[in-house]
Amino acid sequence: MPHLTTYIGLADHSEKTMADSFRAVAEGHAHVADVFHTCQMFAEWSEDNREALAPIIQRYGEADDVDEPERLHAAGLAETREGEVGLLRDLQDLHVLATLVQTTWTVIAQGAQGLRDRDLLEVAQHAGDQTSRQLTWLNTRMKQAAPQALIVAP
Repeated sequence: MPHLTTYIGLADHSEKTMADSFRAVAEGHAHVADVFHTCQMFAEWSEDNREALAPIIQRYGEADDVDEPERLHAAGLAETREGEVGLLRDLQDLHVLATLVQTTWTVIAQGAQGLRDRDLLEVAQHAGDQTSRQLTWLNTRMKQAAPQALIVAP
């Protein structure tokens, strides 16, 4: 199952990148209380998803040296931007990364169904549900931040 291991590796790598990115945004925008606390919580969710994936990695393995999916790996947020527009752009970057994670869990869930692997399916569905919640919050928070960032002069 070489392609399953590719996606397991992609999920593991992407969840780590997402956790690191949520923490970077939390720290970079610590003065915005809801962003700080929510991003910290979401980072923990991503770490929890990686922990849940660990027994699956032991069972199937994890390919991290396959060339093709490497172009799908999103770079994390090494640093954040300043101001209202900066927050909006950082949230948008998180949304793009979370979309990659969401689709990765969807593909893994389909593979788990094909294998009739209930453990893998449970992990993929739970992680996918959490990623959906992250995406919903990011979308809502961007809608909230956009008018201030786009219309009001700094």
